[in-house]
Amino acid sequence: MPFTEIADRVWVARHAWFDVNVTLVRGERGLLVVDTLASGSAARQVVADVAALGLGPGVEVVEVVNTHEHFDHVLGNATLRAAYGEVPIRAHETAAANVAAAVERVKQRYADPDDGADDPHAAEVVASDVVVPDHTFSSAVVVDLGDRQVELVHPGRGHTAGDLVARIPDVDVVLAGDLVEESADREATPGFGPDCFPLEWPLSLDVVLGLTTAATVVVPGHGAVVDREFLEDQRNAIGVMAETIRDLAGRGVPAADALAQAEWPFPVRHLEDAVRRAYEQLPRAQKRLPLI
Repeated sequence: MPFTEIADRVWVARHAWFDVNVTLVRGERGLLVVDTLASGSAARQVVADVAALGLGPGVEVVEVVNTHEHFDHVLGNATLRAAYGEVPIRAHETAAANVAAAVERVKQRYADPDDGADDPHAAEVVASDVVVPDHTFSSAVVVDLGDRQVELVHPGRGHTAGDLVARIPDVDVVLAGDLVEESADREATPGFGPDCFPLEWPLSLDVVLGLTTAATVVVPGHGAVVDREFLEDQRNAIGVMAETIRDLAGRGVPAADALAQAEWPFPVRHLEDAVRRAYEQLPRAQKRLPLI
């Protein structure tokens, strides 16, 4: 869908491919775009949607933010640079360091006819140029849009090692990236992928919760806009999952058997990487030898 205003001069466009969100923030200095979709071709729709808002002559994108390194959030960077010039592209330092390798892995997969055939966009992913974010930070940074500021915060590791959230304090909006997921495409299950940190994720969301109020509007990386209550519920569910894994490992249940040995707050089919990664990240003191 095109951009929809969710707060004063803050618009969100929810794109069907991956059900991913792109957010636009306006200040007197210009526009900030958060996340740029999964291909250069797809990002041309972002440029068209910005123009369709009819914000007036001279109102253009002056800043781009990538919430993390995954291709569905960064592969439109080159298109936005082509449309708006050498605008700064911001990301956490770890995300920026990982973008090129993360995108290359996806391109190799999509280039394999047996692996990428189920996505009709595979060819445009492979054809997209990679532009790595060139303005990075470690903990927090403020983007000055003139009459308003956007705070970029790295709350810790979760979906990836380089997640960031963007807070727009004057309208009480938090852009949570893939630390929060609402999309029905994944049954509102967070993106527990092969580079996630499931044991640290709840603590990172505690930091995000600290940036919110009861009235905060939360924009997830994928799916519909949510509120603080949804954020709390998802944080608690991830926390239950993390404690379940700790309990299983502490009782000597092997990782290969863990999914069948407990009840989980999310559908089991989405949790294989989460359990594997959590077992790998547990300290030895929290794991017993497998039970015989």
